[in-house]
Amino acid sequence: MLICLLLTSLAVVREREIGTLDQLLVSPITPTELIIGKTIPVLGVGVLHLLIAIGIALFHFGVPLRGSFAALFLATVLYVLAGLALGLLISTVSRTQQEAFMLLILFFLPAVVLSGFLSPIDTMPAAFRWLTVVNPLRWFLEIVRGVFLKGLGVRELWVHYATLATMASGMLWLAMRRFARAIA
Repeated sequence: MLICLLLTSLAVVREREIGTLDQLLVSPITPTELIIGKTIPVLGVGVLHLLIAIGIALFHFGVPLRGSFAALFLATVLYVLAGLALGLLISTVSRTQQEAFMLLILFFLPAVVLSGFLSPIDTMPAAFRWLTVVNPLRWFLEIVRGVFLKGLGVRELWVHYATLATMASGMLWLAMRRFARAIA
């Protein structure tokens, strides 16, 4: 998540700061093509990082993968897309790289604390449990635990997959809309 947020949020803001965003916008590419061009390489990097982490868990630490690798890979792609979309949304709100970085940290640290990674969600106060519902990391961790440890698949965890897909598409739609409005 941190890599995806960092690379996407700073990429567009950097283009705006150094003045090349205006040059890109007068070129024959559309704003959608520009955003896709900025996100596809980061999607590859994010998926590669998660595949490396999964490989380390499997081969170095000996964590058994009881579920389907395809189910885990689908969750990985959805999670990385949600991170990319959030990074793009941060970049549409920010005017400078420093502002984007501060917003990134402002989101990332609470996201980790409210993900269920450090402490179980059931033990959190009710207000914080409600906040975890909008945290993509929570849904991804529940999928990873289900696939790795319990052998669950997409059929059993479809709500988690649908939630991640909805978050990713919703944030991407909002980021694209804000980007189009910002350049108009």
